[in-house]
Amino acid sequence: MRLRLPSERPTEPPTGYKIAYPVLSQDGTRAGFTGVSLGGALPYGVVAEAACVYGLRHRAPHRRCDCGFHCVHHRAAAEALLCTAEHRAAVLLEVSVLGAYIRFERGFRYARQRVRVVTVGRCACGAGACALADAGWGRAGWRGLAPVCEVCARGRLPVSLGRFARLAGDGVRVVGGGGSTPGGEGAGPAGIEAADGLGVPELVAEAALLQARLDWFQAQLARLGQRGDSAGPQG
Repeated sequence: MRLRLPSERPTEPPTGYKIAYPVLSQDGTRAGFTGVSLGGALPYGVVAEAACVYGLRHRAPHRRCDCGFHCVHHRAAAEALLCTAEHRAAVLLEVSVLGAYIRFERGFRYARQRVRVVTVGRCACGAGACALADAGWGRAGWRGLAPVCEVCARGRLPVSLGRFARLAGDGVRVVGGGGSTPGGEGAGPAGIEAADGLGVPELVAEAALLQARLDWFQAQLARLGQRGDSAGPQG
């Protein structure tokens, strides 16, 4: 006699919370996330379907495997994970649990998900983050990102929260610095993003990023000028 798990028929997808690392594709045209544990080698998008991390051909989540997406029921439980040293640079995701799922005491293991809201924490220096910049690690074809403030963003060619939302797509909202930045229109000329619909916090962040880029270019020009002077005409 086989014991069967009780089935649920929710009227709307359950909501869950998890942490993940934001990532940017090598060509800078796509944004996504990667897990902090078993699924860390498989970046995923805003809407994604789970696959067995062990390469087995069964559908996730399988009762005799630990594959599938994972999340917890309560936001506070996910925020507690951000306190650990290895997860300080992660972001908080609010997700819709889609498809088949297995309910546990603290959360779900499930087949599909939609990321609805991304909450970006503080910069490593302790200031509020206004952007995401290269974290110094990555996966094949993907660069890991970490929250940065306007000061620490200088020289690191950061991605603003608004641009990350647009690259991720599918209506995801990215929240940070006391405000939210919905996915909007595409980038303007010379990589300057459209400011339509942005509030004061987002405009301040965009201005800080532009200043950081200008500072970086000025430093490069100064360095090139010094090289030119040192390699002057030979007598």
